[in-house]
Amino acid sequence: MKKHILPALKLSLFSLIFFSGIYTLIILLVAQLAPNKGLGQTIEVKGKTIGYALEGQNFTQDKYFWGRPSAVAYNAMGSGGSNKGPSNPDYIKDVQNKVDSFLVHNPGIKKENIPAELVTASGSGLDPDLSPNAAYIQIARIAKARGLQESKIKAIVDSHIDPAFLGLFGTVKVNVLKLNLALDQIQ
Repeated sequence: MKKHILPALKLSLFSLIFFSGIYTLIILLVAQLAPNKGLGQTIEVKGKTIGYALEGQNFTQDKYFWGRPSAVAYNAMGSGGSNKGPSNPDYIKDVQNKVDSFLVHNPGIKKENIPAELVTASGSGLDPDLSPNAAYIQIARIAKARGLQESKIKAIVDSHIDPAFLGLFGTVKVNVLKLNLALDQIQ
């Protein structure tokens, strides 16, 4: 019996010390190398925090880029998806309503050209980014609403594209909040 209990106690004590102390310190040290020392990136305008770069925002006006829909109303306290599968009638109706709304606000766009990310929520419901294609498809609406040339807005999108990490990991993306702040700064 001592033959089994003593090694189990030693392993438990080692695990407690390593995972509660040493591992935690290692992760803390690695976080210090991250931007903003691992605390996330707040976006401030004139000294006032208006959002977070890693959290989606709800933009509905035609003069702004719209982000990905949220199943949790962009509430970071309740991050999550809708848990409805692609064959669920309620889900299909919800996506169709989003497609119809997008088409009303973006005349001239064909239904089959709408990127899926503009009408479906992400798993977290807080996705702050879009693909460049999802941003480009909104340029005509924004240019009309703001009275600007489409080429000027396209240049803003192009300047805010974040490449995949090391060109290999992740996807090419554009942060919606940063794009909309850039739009506000040009007017």
